[in-house]
Amino acid sequence: MISEMLREGQARSPEERPRPERSRTDCPILLSHRLVLRAPHEDDIDALAHLANNANIANMVARMPHPYTIADAADFVRRTKAGAIGKCVYAITKADNGAFLGCCGIEPHEDGKTVELGYWLGEPYWNQGYATEAAQSLTDMVFRTRDVEQIDARVRVMNIASRRVIQKCGFQFQATGMVQSLAVGGMVPVEWYRLDRKTWVSLKSWGNIG
Repeated sequence: MISEMLREGQARSPEERPRPERSRTDCPILLSHRLVLRAPHEDDIDALAHLANNANIANMVARMPHPYTIADAADFVRRTKAGAIGKCVYAITKADNGAFLGCCGIEPHEDGKTVELGYWLGEPYWNQGYATEAAQSLTDMVFRTRDVEQIDARVRVMNIASRRVIQKCGFQFQATGMVQSLAVGGMVPVEWYRLDRKTWVSLKSWGNIG
């Protein structure tokens, strides 16, 4: 969605790092230059509650309450384990020290051909390229492992940073609309973007992304 997402240390390359066990067969652990995307777990609860309890984040995403408590974080982890939130939900963590930075995920549409991308990052980690790195890793995983034709993303009209993230990943503007925001308590204007498989293949071939 709307996202719900993305100092650096000297991390080893993905080829050099030991590959962790897969926690979900359909949602493999994802490695990038600086990040590891893996399933959220109980050890993330304190950091999750601390970072998510931020109006600057909640007001930019669709389904995050504010204030955000330890109980909310524990319930989020429980529901992700039960498969009750989206299709694949990932904790975004730093590869060099395991620090929890935020979350990202995908949710399938009823048409069976489209998934929705969502992400958020804790405010201390903004403007460092982490959201783009996480979104690109997740986008690549979707097109390489899923039989889908396009990925959608929606961002609040006022969220300039999130717009830049999805544009860097190759998403193209489609339309404007309104979505319900839990934190705001009403409808908010958003922009809808889409990346289709053909465009993704072309961009990867040209070396313009990833």
